[in-house]
Amino acid sequence: MSRPVRPGRPGRPVPRTYWVAGTAVLLALLFAAAATVAAANGGGDSTGSGTPSRTEPRTPGLRSPDAGFARDMAVHHQQAVEMSFIVRDRTQDEAVRTLAYDIANTQANQRGMLLGWLDLWGLPKVVADEPPMSWMGASGGHGGHGAHEAGAGSGALMPGMATREELDRLGAASGRDAEVLFLQLMTDHHKGGVAMAEGCAQQCETPVEKALAQGMVDAQRSELTLMADMLKQRGAAPRG
Repeated sequence: MSRPVRPGRPGRPVPRTYWVAGTAVLLALLFAAAATVAAANGGGDSTGSGTPSRTEPRTPGLRSPDAGFARDMAVHHQQAVEMSFIVRDRTQDEAVRTLAYDIANTQANQRGMLLGWLDLWGLPKVVADEPPMSWMGASGGHGGHGAHEAGAGSGALMPGMATREELDRLGAASGRDAEVLFLQLMTDHHKGGVAMAEGCAQQCETPVEKALAQGMVDAQRSELTLMADMLKQRGAAPRG
């Protein structure tokens, strides 16, 4: 039986890992559409007289886990998209470029959903006095969730995020060096993202957001396995 091929990439087999990530994105899009429709309809079934038959769902509060996760993960995803675009121009390796394409496409779509929900809830995308990860409470400290430790001002604000210096190094590298550094940075990034998404899956109250968070956990764990294999093929290993 022939293997499926990626649209726009004739003849190229699609690894199982990418189907897992793609399925998570598709389900998240469907969940987002359903949530938007439900919100537009007032959160309940109509009785035919325009009156909802059930109580409207509670809109998340400004500092709720639902809102905090949406704000923080949108920022976290933006850096993953940035790193993916950087490495795309620093190597000709098809496997790395394909992975970068998938990560950028997946996380850009998810970021759009997270920001869209904040708009739907009437909540700001940035809260000036809100420390990153504060929505996770006492368990949301950097060290407890696999954050990459760095000095003050380095830009490592959330678990797994690369510093500005590391992004500059990635932009200056090429070939195998760029591939290895990208895979190592993205491995750290995914580990931090998984910890954040697990936090939302446990604490968030909005069903569609909890479902998206669990989809992130499943897809990024699958990509972590793939990246470990890709590093091994290049004679390297994840950091730490």
